Amino acid sequence: MSEAARVLAIRHGETAWNVDTRIQGQLDVGLNDTGRWQAERLAQALAGEPISAIYASDLGRAHHTALAISRVAGVTVNSEPGLRERHFGEFQGKTYAEIETLLPEQARLWRTRDPAFAPPGGESLLQLRERVVSTAAKLAARHPGQLIALVGHGGVMDVLYRAATRLDIQAPRTWALGNAAINRLLWTPEGFTLVGWADTQHLHADTLDESSA
Repeated sequence: MSEAARVLAIRHGETAWNVDTRIQGQLDVGLNDTGRWQAERLAQALAGEPISAIYASDLGRAHHTALAISRVAGVTVNSEPGLRERHFGEFQGKTYAEIETLLPEQARLWRTRDPAFAPPGGESLLQLRERVVSTAAKLAARHPGQLIALVGHGGVMDVLYRAATRLDIQAPRTWALGNAAINRLLWTPEGFTLVGWADTQHLHADTLDESSA
């Protein structure tokens, strides 16, 4: 176990396009006010964690979420394009409803998680899995015995969950991919395993306090 690295896998805070169910993919959409608040709450929740390194997608929404953690942890953010969201090609900039209306056959392949399907100009699930798992494993391997943070996107979190639980790429999703949730993995040379998932307690404390006041 001396070779094991502990991994915080974190999706960026909320964006306006998340609210609108508009596909961001690799378009550079920034955090909204809620997303910035989530990033600060996330950073506070991780304040006591001995984070040795932070790696983040170079897209602004992930990088700015990572910067909030960086300010509290005192660790520099390293940009890592391998942690980018899936490239959705022609889907990018469209809402789910628009994709269903304008591109019904492509929407069906996407909805049924066809592993080889890639929106024109984009990535397939197989390509996404290869990129994300290899990137995450490469980064974790640099930090045996340490805790690192990987800050990315919903698609990245989905791939890492499947890798850690040995779930097939086409298995229906039954787990949350919440903005700024804390997910915990363990990496060894044998691969990833799941420690904890979708901890959002830090994002609900104020709401609970107000409702009970």
